[in-house]
Amino acid sequence: MADTKSTDHGRFALPTKNLPAPQVRDLPEPPSKTWKIIGPGMVGAGVGLASGEFILWPYISSQVGLVFLWGAVVGVVVQWFLNMEIERYTLATGETALTGFNRYGKHWGLFFAIMTYFANLWPGWATSSASMLTYLFGGGDPRWIAIGMLVVIGAILTLAPVVYVMLERLIAVKIAAVALLVVLALVFAIRGKTYSALGDAVTQPQFPAEQLGFALVMGAIAYAGAGGGQNLVQSNWIRDKGFGMGVHVPRLTSPVTGETEADPTANGYTFEPNDENLARWRRWWRFANIEQAATFVAITVLTIVFTSMLAHATLFGNDAVKNSISFLKIEGTTLQTIVGGWFGYLFWAIGAFALFAAAAGIVDYTSRLSADMIKARYLRESKVSESKLYFWLVWGLVAFGIIVLLAGLTQPLVLLVISACTAGTMMFVYSGLLWWMNSRALPHAIRIPGWRAAVLWFSFLAFGFLAVFTILDQAKKL
Repeated sequence: MADTKSTDHGRFALPTKNLPAPQVRDLPEPPSKTWKIIGPGMVGAGVGLASGEFILWPYISSQVGLVFLWGAVVGVVVQWFLNMEIERYTLATGETALTGFNRYGKHWGLFFAIMTYFANLWPGWATSSASMLTYLFGGGDPRWIAIGMLVVIGAILTLAPVVYVMLERLIAVKIAAVALLVVLALVFAIRGKTYSALGDAVTQPQFPAEQLGFALVMGAIAYAGAGGGQNLVQSNWIRDKGFGMGVHVPRLTSPVTGETEADPTANGYTFEPNDENLARWRRWWRFANIEQAATFVAITVLTIVFTSMLAHATLFGNDAVKNSISFLKIEGTTLQTIVGGWFGYLFWAIGAFALFAAAAGIVDYTSRLSADMIKARYLRESKVSESKLYFWLVWGLVAFGIIVLLAGLTQPLVLLVISACTAGTMMFVYSGLLWWMNSRALPHAIRIPGWRAAVLWFSFLAFGFLAVFTILDQAKKL
């Protein structure tokens, strides 16, 4: 340990009843060229550019205009604060937030892993992508296309030597493709009436629960950006990228083609809160906040706004638009009429690829969260590696998705609303746990400050309220 001047900044207080005490090491220096480690926020935004951006928010805009876009902004900003509190714990300890929760309750991690798995058992993203491919090629059975996609996703995730690197590259291509669509839409498709409606979104905001149903509105807020387990996996992604104390933890690799395995004896790391380490902490914390704001927040908000504007420009006032994925077919054919045949095909192609990449990211983070939790909490002494657990969880999720599709549950919007409601319930619970953990486990100098704690309490109360009223709303329909 470096011999540096130390003042009373408090000490780490990680409970050790359920898990061993962490090792103590110095906090590493942030890289001099921090642009090289930008990525987790981009991956979070890229995986999140899926149901909300291509389906839920455009559908809402086609029905009620742009007056509810404020809900997307609120959802994304709240998730930025959630992501940063998830990252705070991992930056300081190298442990994921789920492992931290396990320190306070034996099975909290298992609860969230099961909830995340439940939310994503319904392959709504793969079926949405498959549907857009049928529009692109003029026919085909979305069910069998989606099954083929799930098999391809399983192969990609379990054969990549370093899973995060592969995912980051896939998401980078996706974001570039969506950016191209946005630019072309601004030039060729979006007209004055839509820009006027965007002004109404600021001056005349609405909460259209009566027109759309509470479950759909809640799902849109919860899935504005990430939502549910995807927020929690920020821990795993920044650790694989080498943020803070995560640099001490080996990355998740393929059990087939990878080389490095996670250390089964190390459960986490803390640092002596002396002046030198705290100076490094402040640089890490500033960088992590900027990275999330410039990637996750900016990319997500801009994409939701522009895809909603595109839906408004093509679908608003069209009585043929129904509460199903078929509205994307109408949107594409309308774009062909307004701009030209090429633009409709481009819209379907980019949408299909974006949703496919999102499906890959969702299978990854669902399996990644569960593998990390099972290994850290239940199989610490086992020779079974986290990578092997990940392998089986990926293929388990793929297999269950195929069973769901073969059983005939193929309506994407219904599946996505179910997933989004589950995600909202999860966010209600872990908002409170994050406040509890980050205000107690960490040294005073790096604990969650009062104003950030207030946002977590807002998230806790808001998502709790939404979860209860969504359940009541759905109960009325049974």
